[in-house]
Amino acid sequence: MKKSISTFLKHPTKDNANRSANPSVTRASTILFNTMQELKKHERKIKANKKISYYSYGRYGSSTTIELENIIKNLEQAYHVFLTGTGFGGVALAIMSICRPGDEILVSDNVYGPTKEISQDLIKEFNIKAIFYDPDNFEDLKNKISKKTKMIVVENPGSNTFEFQDLSKIIKIAKKNKILTFLDNTWGTPLYLKPLALGFDMSFTSATKYFSGHSDAMGGSLAVNKKVFSKVMFFYKLSGYRMSADEAYLIIRGLRTLDVRLKQHYENAKIVINFLKKQKKVKEILFPYKPSSKSYKLWKKYYSGANGLFSIVIKSKKKSSVEKFVNSLELFGIGYSWGGFESLALLQDLRDDTKYTKTRQFFRFSKDEHIVRLHIGLEDPKDLIQDLKQSLKHIK
Repeated sequence: MKKSISTFLKHPTKDNANRSANPSVTRASTILFNTMQELKKHERKIKANKKISYYSYGRYGSSTTIELENIIKNLEQAYHVFLTGTGFGGVALAIMSICRPGDEILVSDNVYGPTKEISQDLIKEFNIKAIFYDPDNFEDLKNKISKKTKMIVVENPGSNTFEFQDLSKIIKIAKKNKILTFLDNTWGTPLYLKPLALGFDMSFTSATKYFSGHSDAMGGSLAVNKKVFSKVMFFYKLSGYRMSADEAYLIIRGLRTLDVRLKQHYENAKIVINFLKKQKKVKEILFPYKPSSKSYKLWKKYYSGANGLFSIVIKSKKKSSVEKFVNSLELFGIGYSWGGFESLALLQDLRDDTKYTKTRQFFRFSKDEHIVRLHIGLEDPKDLIQDLKQSLKHIK
């Protein structure tokens, strides 16, 4: 029986041995075999990416992580999925697996702070050069390609500023120049965009965010095609980046309601945006909420849905008043991450050269324009609007 994605997410895996609706949590370091021949045969199956229900050693994962790999593999239409202990671990896994001394990588200037940090600071110590391109200018990307370019790192939409890029153009020029491609698809998730089917070599999602959905688990998912599988597997086995069985279980639990939660986050976000677009103190909403809004066409071209994460641009000469706006919110927590059940707000100082917000090279906002990222959770949107309304009064 052919099942829709919504049905598949509700029935991906069960613990038939114990008659449980949920998979078992298998914590293991040593995996036992009956003979040396059996062990060697199983390792050959792993290397060839054959279907397995357990690994040969705990560093590679357990039967619980394999269950999660299989769910995401189906969602991503991937050759294989690698699971990491944190979201960023999946980004690091991709870059460190592929890049070698003398290589260059092109990185979208609007990537997640730690992605910029590993590109800008760490890999240069390995004689790998990162070059940042303007996400709003495809010609800038095109002109920066050289014979040394090994990989293009894209985040779509961009972190905090939500630029949408023309993904097919990037894939076309990358294939023409035999360059590998990576897409951070955490915002869209493979439910709304399938990067590998589009032509990317690697598709990353922070499982900490919407996959989990409950703000109680951390993990990363790196889905790959056959071309890069062996390279990534080589580094994955040596690095020990793997996800624990307990985190995998929590993320499997979260994935069962991914479709329902994303729809509700989006519906709530639209209601809140309808309020915010009428507020004089909000200059711009960085979200493709109407046909005339920036990037709407590119969102429609590639995505089948949206979620509850966006930013607002507030024009004010007093940054302290914008901080007061955020601080006075009662229903919006102040903290990193997003994708959970709760609403969050964060003032993003993207001009500051800090650990997590490396200075942007391409930035279209003026000094008196401040970006506040909002994640609209699963609360009653009417209550969220009342909270925003009383807090906006503090902006001067």
